Amino acid sequence: MGKQPLYRISFVQQGKVYEIYAREVSHANMMGFVEIGKPVFGEKSQVLVDPTEEKLQAEFENVERFFVPVHQVVRIDEVTKRGTARISDAEGESGKVPHLPVFNPGNRGS
Repeated sequence: MGKQPLYRISFVQQGKVYEIYAREVSHANMMGFVEIGKPVFGEKSQVLVDPTEEKLQAEFENVERFFVPVHQVVRIDEVTKRGTARISDAEGESGKVPHLPVFNPGNRGS
């Protein structure tokens, strides 16, 4: 049996950029959402504890899968190794985090 893929997902929520790791990512059956399943966090028994990752782990405790609006997703990467999950401000060195354009059928221009 092959190795399960591992994904690093970055998305914006309430002015913060969340970067988490998960085993499953797909388009959701709910139009306009990305489905993220089986979030992966560090071992609770680790000696070195990162408070940000601990906060994320508590926020996603008992969550098997969750849905993020597609326009809130910044990036999805398939990775070979898990890094540290983190939360950072949406404004960084290069200004605001870009979002995917959202189609507005009422605003078609002239």
